[in-house]
Amino acid sequence: MLYPSPIKLGSRIAVTAFSSGVPSIYHPRLDIVLEGLMTRGFDVVEGQCLRENHLHVSAPAQERAKELMAFLCDDSIDVIMAPWGGEVAMDVLPLMDWQRLETVKPKWLMGFSDISTVLSAISSKLGWATCHCTNLMQLGLNQQDSLTSNVFTYLATPAGSEFVQSAATHYEPQHADYSKHPNAVFNLTEASCWKALNPKFINVSALEFSGRLVGGCLDTHMVLFGTDYFTPYNRLINQFEPTVYYFENAELSATQYFRALQSLKFKGAFTHAAGILIGRNIAAEGKQGEGYDDLMALNQALGDLEIPVLYDVDISHQAPNLTIINGAMANVKLINGMGEISQKLI
Repeated sequence: MLYPSPIKLGSRIAVTAFSSGVPSIYHPRLDIVLEGLMTRGFDVVEGQCLRENHLHVSAPAQERAKELMAFLCDDSIDVIMAPWGGEVAMDVLPLMDWQRLETVKPKWLMGFSDISTVLSAISSKLGWATCHCTNLMQLGLNQQDSLTSNVFTYLATPAGSEFVQSAATHYEPQHADYSKHPNAVFNLTEASCWKALNPKFINVSALEFSGRLVGGCLDTHMVLFGTDYFTPYNRLINQFEPTVYYFENAELSATQYFRALQSLKFKGAFTHAAGILIGRNIAAEGKQGEGYDDLMALNQALGDLEIPVLYDVDISHQAPNLTIINGAMANVKLINGMGEISQKLI
């Protein structure tokens, strides 16, 4: 793996919306989080593809790809962040100059949801470690939960070292409307607990498994898997090396959720998997049909696997989120319902 340099005081962070942009009603929140980056001691560069949103995107695909390429090729940039996810980040992928990117310094790309579309492509095609984590618009200075507030601490980890995260005790069932409450923090009211899916592991008091991390938003990864933009055994993982997959669902209904996971299984995604982490499923709310819900979908798709499958993990649109490094060697533990993940940058 090619690990970008650890983040430090003075690191230069470029902000560009290569998926959805930020309409004016959310600009007060955007200004707050950008100011927060500067207060943390970072040098912030604001892109042109950021403060508008039309038909799901900040700008035409050619403009978004050009700006993303410019930041990726600027070796004064250490980190690239988007404000949040969106719908169609995949339209920039064929417009990027991947041959040129082979020659530049690796940089941290950070975010989740549709941002993971680009993270997986960067990791698969270039072999760079990328970071699936909380999005920029969630990173207010007043946000104090340990998983969110420590994201830059985790990314200060040098290559060869490791960091450890414990499961959140509570999560946020519904995110705040930043247009009405630009200073909002997470409302962590619901008890959280990682759970084992497969019958052979449900009643086991202690589970542990290891492998290289790979994954992202299921909505896009179900269609990207096996393409040039999400082929883990290309540059991200050595052939036959154990993997730990992680997925979160943004908008798939329960039946779509089942089909997405089943499709990955049909394509051989889990052939060398040591385990799978499934995030809390916000999309199931209000989309359950005739008693068919997300847990049933999980059981039907993955319940027969002979590896641990953990669900309700802190990887989702229901904050908070783990900081997960694509390509890092992870060790996952579940002891009496308490989850822990360590990641070694090797």
